[in-house]
Amino acid sequence: MTDFAQRYGRWAVIAGASEGIGASLADQLAALGMDLVLIARNGPLLDEVAARAREEHGVQTRAVVQDLTDPDVGAKIADATDGLDVGLLIYNAGASERTTPFLDNEIEYSLKQVALDCTAPITLAHHFGEAMVERGRGGIVLVASLACLAGSATLAMYSAVKAFQHNFAEGLWAELRPHGVDVCCTPLGMTYTPAFQRMGFEYDPASHMLPEDVAREIIENIGNGPVHVVGENNRAAASAVWTIDRRALVEMMSTASLEFASRRKD
Repeated sequence: MTDFAQRYGRWAVIAGASEGIGASLADQLAALGMDLVLIARNGPLLDEVAARAREEHGVQTRAVVQDLTDPDVGAKIADATDGLDVGLLIYNAGASERTTPFLDNEIEYSLKQVALDCTAPITLAHHFGEAMVERGRGGIVLVASLACLAGSATLAMYSAVKAFQHNFAEGLWAELRPHGVDVCCTPLGMTYTPAFQRMGFEYDPASHMLPEDVAREIIENIGNGPVHVVGENNRAAASAVWTIDRRALVEMMSTASLEFASRRKD
């Protein structure tokens, strides 16, 4: 067992593991000797990630096909991980495929964002966090977005739920740190994932990070909570933004997101 696995425990749970950042996290954690519980809705893609981790790194894997907005998600994940020494939870689910005004979305879509980005991470953090505190070791990571910096037109719900993750992680960090459990929220900027590609964007090396680089920085900074903004340019932007008047900040974020929405390919 590697030092990393000894620090956190043998098993890592990755929610949102079928592609992009989640798949890169799985590969890099497996290289560190972590056995993996991989959660996502897409079974075939999830099986590919699990098989690659087993074949290339010799670790154990469990693929759990699960919709994280399911009201019974906590009980189902608890059953799927029963008896495992889960020392690391990475909640990587919750990307938004829409940049549209709040009133143009059906209410069910917005409530699903709350379930995916708020309810599910609360549920999993509570379940796995209890065991981590009892053992005196562990880590919880909420992979968020720089949309958490302020409310924004066309991203009203997304920015709100990501702000929840940011504040929730800060509170957990303060509560669990004395018990040996690391908590870190890792807000991201634009990352060139398959989901981002499906939105119609082309790769821009000047502004887009790559999933493998994001995953590496997340893993390296699990212990540097409560918040670690991923990417040097993103950290500089976040530091500047947090000093701006809130009304000016909302206007700036809204202008940026409206421009972002206009550049999407149909």
